[in-house]
Amino acid sequence: MDRYYYGEQINNFIFYRVPKALFSDENYKSLSTDAKVLYGLMLDRMVLSTRNEWKDKNGRVYIYYPVDEIMDEMGCCKQKAVNLLDEMEKTADLIERKKQGMGKPNRIYVKRLDVAAPQFENDTSGSAKMTLDKYEKWTS
Repeated sequence: MDRYYYGEQINNFIFYRVPKALFSDENYKSLSTDAKVLYGLMLDRMVLSTRNEWKDKNGRVYIYYPVDEIMDEMGCCKQKAVNLLDEMEKTADLIERKKQGMGKPNRIYVKRLDVAAPQFENDTSGSAKMTLDKYEKWTS
C-alpha cells in the first residue's frame, strides 16, 4: 500500500489548529507541548460554544471541558490533566476556570494569546529562506 501523499490528499483530514505563537513567542516557549496541544483542543471547542451561544452576562464565550474528557483526548491520567489545566491557568494565563457549584462542570474561559503583534506570516516566509541559507552555509 502506497502511504505517500499526492496533490490535495492532505485536505482529506480534519485538523486542530494550534497557534504558531505558542511555539515562537517568548511568552509561551516554556509552556509544555501537551499544554499547547490542549489549548488547540480548547480553541476547537470554542467554535461549538460560539454556535451554541454559551456566553456569560458580559458576552464572554466559555467552554465545558471535564477532566475525564481531557484525559481521554490527551491520553493521560487525571493528575496530568489537572496539571495541564493548572499550567495553562497559573503559569501561562491562557485560561480561567470558574466553578459552577455542586456537581456542575467548571466553565473554562479560553483567553487570547498575549503576543506583540498578530502573526499572519505563512509557511513560505522568512523561516524557509533562513533554513535554506543555513543549509547553503553548511554545504559550502
